[in-house]
Amino acid sequence: MKKKLSLILAAAICLSLAACGGKGEDTSKSQNGGASSSQQTAGSDLAYVKDKGTLIVGITEFEPMDYKDADGQWIGFDADMARAFAESLGVEPEFQLIDWDSKVMELEGKTLDVVWNGMTLTDDVQAAMECSVPYFNNAQVVIVKKDVADQYQTAESIADLQFAVENGSAGQEVLDGMGIAYTAAQDQATALLEVQSGTADAAVIDYLMAAAMTGEGTSYADLTYTVSLNDEQYGVGFRKGSDLAAALNEFFKTSYADGTMQRIADTYKIGDKLIEQK
Repeated sequence: MKKKLSLILAAAICLSLAACGGKGEDTSKSQNGGASSSQQTAGSDLAYVKDKGTLIVGITEFEPMDYKDADGQWIGFDADMARAFAESLGVEPEFQLIDWDSKVMELEGKTLDVVWNGMTLTDDVQAAMECSVPYFNNAQVVIVKKDVADQYQTAESIADLQFAVENGSAGQEVLDGMGIAYTAAQDQATALLEVQSGTADAAVIDYLMAAAMTGEGTSYADLTYTVSLNDEQYGVGFRKGSDLAAALNEFFKTSYADGTMQRIADTYKIGDKLIEQK
């Protein structure tokens, strides 16, 4: 009798545990196929950023997109827009100088949340990151000293120059494609310094930077840009699969419609290259 009673109790306990397990499984499934709501939230970059209260923005020093004012504050078109986007999310922006060649690794390691620094939307970039829609037209241009500029007005004429170019940049990709020798620099500002000091004959940098940083009234008054090597567009990069990209696209639409993007672009004298956001 005792043995039979023990068997009955054991069976009852098993049935009870099975019922509890089944109930937990049912409630954890979402209507669209299986992942729990907590799992979905865990996979959301938007939720992650809002929860920690900061948006970590990866940049290099790149006027007119990201550079410091006299008080040491980051300004520029990208810095101003990143600040406004962070505010729209209810978080604080944190600007972090990065090695441009390591940007994807830093995103994946979550030491950054976004790369927002006049980034060219190359095939490699779009394969490695979740990218925003394009927001600026740009080109890679050749920088030389003014007193020799008339000698370097075609792609053929620059073939034998020794170039400085930012490591991992669109400019480096262009020179690789043309088979032109170069020395890799830490960033575009360093590439300009190389030409200024005479340790390089020329540099390849973004048109928007060249227009802001070379010529009359700038720190590089004796430098100028000549040949345009390509046409390209800027975008903002997030971790692959990040829902922050869609949130930024919507922010771009709103900011363009209310005039904010155009006003900021005009502040930095690059409004003519801004892409309409629809």
